[in-house]
Amino acid sequence: MTSRITVCRGCCCGTERKHPDVDHDRQLQVLRERLPSVRVADCLDACEVSNVVVVQPTPAARAAGAKPVWVGSVLDDDAVHGVADWVDAGGPGLAVPPASISARIVATPLPARGMP
Repeated sequence: MTSRITVCRGCCCGTERKHPDVDHDRQLQVLRERLPSVRVADCLDACEVSNVVVVQPTPAARAAGAKPVWVGSVLDDDAVHGVADWVDAGGPGLAVPPASISARIVATPLPARGMP
């Protein structure tokens, strides 16, 4: 079983308004062509590092202690393919992220006020 990813495409991630030079639809198409499980979220509350992709560990890696990894600034082909390459290699807990991804890993944001 492979890792699952969640791609933020809501309030500012994935919008032409914030990133006019990025083909957001093409990015999502590439990820969906390369990966078996791509979910889209409206907003992940990490707007300061948009475009955000969260890479979930496989169930086996999670059972061994791996945690989801947040990747910010997925704004170019290197980052999009880097995420897919990492998932293909096993993802968090099973494979080291490629350099194009390790430089973009960000801290998991704190929950928004009023949210559990």
